[in-house]
Amino acid sequence: MANQLWRWQGLNHQGVRRSGQLWAKDRSGALLCLSEAGLYPLLLRKAAVNKRLWGISHSLPVIRQLATLLQAGVSLTDGLALLARQQSSAQWRALLEQVAAEVHRGITLARAMRDWPEVFSPLAVSLIQTGEMTGKLDICCEKLANQQEEQQRLRQMVGKALRYPIIILIMALAMTLGMAGFVLPQFAAIYASFSAPLPWITRAVMAFSEGITRYAPVWLSVGLLSAAAVAFYRKRPACRLAEEKIALRIPLFGLLLRGQKLSQIYTVLTMTQQSGIPLLQGLALVEETLSSPLWQTAVAQIREKIAQGSPFWQALENESVFSTLCLQMVRTGEETGALDTMLARLAQWHTQQTQQRAETLAASLEPVMMIVIGLIIGTLVIAMYLPLFNLGDAMSGMR
Repeated sequence: MANQLWRWQGLNHQGVRRSGQLWAKDRSGALLCLSEAGLYPLLLRKAAVNKRLWGISHSLPVIRQLATLLQAGVSLTDGLALLARQQSSAQWRALLEQVAAEVHRGITLARAMRDWPEVFSPLAVSLIQTGEMTGKLDICCEKLANQQEEQQRLRQMVGKALRYPIIILIMALAMTLGMAGFVLPQFAAIYASFSAPLPWITRAVMAFSEGITRYAPVWLSVGLLSAAAVAFYRKRPACRLAEEKIALRIPLFGLLLRGQKLSQIYTVLTMTQQSGIPLLQGLALVEETLSSPLWQTAVAQIREKIAQGSPFWQALENESVFSTLCLQMVRTGEETGALDTMLARLAQWHTQQTQQRAETLAASLEPVMMIVIGLIIGTLVIAMYLPLFNLGDAMSGMR
């Protein structure tokens, strides 16, 4: 049974009223926790859980602060208790208090974190376990925080580079439909009262406006049905796999997506290798950190081939998502016994390349988007106002 967040109010042994939140599997478990803490419950009810607080933006500071406290010589139990008191979120405070209590009872930190898969990733749990086994928990926490910070920064850069042209195109489309549906019909009514012939560009724009306004319910229905169909089929793994394969073939965008995934893969492998985690287990952790079916399948096939006795570089050779540079450097690392060093260089190279591509893409697409918007606006303005030059002659002929 999953843990449930409970809001409580009670009295301590001195009769002082206290309140807070705690995690427990059921009501009896929550009452037992309050009893062990020397509290007499007055109120106990379920509390809502904000799942957005479990994101990396909230877990990352906790890991970073824990590494700092451990490096400063603070014990693990005291460090967790101190972090719990510093939390502004009640559910995070309750979580860290529970983890600190379990560690105080002799449970390892990795085992306590494993009960919270929605908060701590398998990679985090494995690195924490390795740190506890080797006595380098502070170093493993710092490595984990650095990796999460770097990957979060890279994801934000890639997401910004991909979102920018989409937002601009949506704005251009909305502006075009707005003018076609509300502005152009007014001009069409004016021009219809004159017998002057209209330029071809005006007739074309007017026909487009008429098609938009007359069949607006049809276009709206088609758009909603198309969006629903895309959302339905995207839930299927086969459709997502095909979508990702197509995305990798798109110029510029494909290189950006490929670089981001390769950076993530090699960064995680570098951490696991430097922490002493076997390669097969490291690949399994990589597979769990990936959300893409295409890359998950590729890593799973690589892990299967290595388990059958193939070298790492040879397992990479049959996967098209990995570049020739990956094969060469991994092969060199295996032959020289410096695989962790080569993986670190690959991670750094792909991270730098992806950052540069994201910056270049954003810088190069900005003038292109401005040109596209300028052409759309210019075409509409010319189509609307070009007939005005002939209206004088038309009005003279009507006298």
